[in-house]
Amino acid sequence: MSCYTVSVGDRTSLEKLIRIATAVSLAPVLAGLLAGITASSLAAVPLLSFSGDSPSPIELVRAAVANEVAAANDNSTKHLFRSRKQTPQGSQTRLYVETREAMAGMTIAYNDKPLAPEQSQGEEARLADLVAHPDQLSRKHFQEKDSAERTLRIVKALPDAFLYDYDGEERGTADLGKDGARLVRLKFRPNPAFAPPSRVEQVLQGMQGFVLIDSTARRIARIDGTLFKEVGFGWGILGHLDKGGHFLVEQSEVGDGSWDISRMSLKFTGKILLFKSIAITSEEVFSEFRRVPPDTTFAQGVEMLKAEEARLDGNHQPGAAATDPKSH
Repeated sequence: MSCYTVSVGDRTSLEKLIRIATAVSLAPVLAGLLAGITASSLAAVPLLSFSGDSPSPIELVRAAVANEVAAANDNSTKHLFRSRKQTPQGSQTRLYVETREAMAGMTIAYNDKPLAPEQSQGEEARLADLVAHPDQLSRKHFQEKDSAERTLRIVKALPDAFLYDYDGEERGTADLGKDGARLVRLKFRPNPAFAPPSRVEQVLQGMQGFVLIDSTARRIARIDGTLFKEVGFGWGILGHLDKGGHFLVEQSEVGDGSWDISRMSLKFTGKILLFKSIAITSEEVFSEFRRVPPDTTFAQGVEMLKAEEARLDGNHQPGAAATDPKSH
């Protein structure tokens, strides 16, 4: 069995965070549903709002989607942040920094243990190779841009692809939306009148679940979706995702007025080319967001990653203060 896992840095992964909607598998589409929204850090932008206090569910969804798309197209806010991804094979901790050229990522731990010297050297050599070869960096930039554009097609389809019903309210927390904010919960199910314009949007026809929307900021705080039926891609010839697959993506306000992805959980099984099994199981948490200059180059971003890694190594020396356990 082949096991595919998805993460932000391979958007390029975010591959990552991701090769969205490929002809071979639609699983990356699911992984990038919100990850792609945040590819530009979801910077603060003018928000759509209503004069009334109680917009209809579809009005709320349309406003939130418009704001997410506007944020994804705004490239003025960039962050350095950390991720910890847990899969059945173990955990991986990475540092990322958004730059004007591409996302720079560096692995700093496996199973919560620092890399061996040769592993660290390999990470630095990989990044140095990208810095030294503009053609490779340009290709990475193109892949990330293509991934983000494909994901935005999914996001833009949300208002038309589903029917929404009011399902209560929740309060935001430090890791979900904005702390203390009113989050409106909407159940969604496929809209039978929706005709997917391309294979990218086909997966939406097999999903149902709920979405949480910040009623003031008009931002998506969570999307929780389940495949209630088998979903084929490539007209069923290339493969399918099994019924019962589940994804959850959460966003939060990261302290500087911008929003970014804070958690992503994926669990899917299926087949490619009818005989090759795929299994996607991962839980990824993003934290420690810090603003970096909007004109940061990839080379500068690499140096930031090295400096952050050194700082974290210093915190783990005997006598050093413990770091936030959530970040591990």
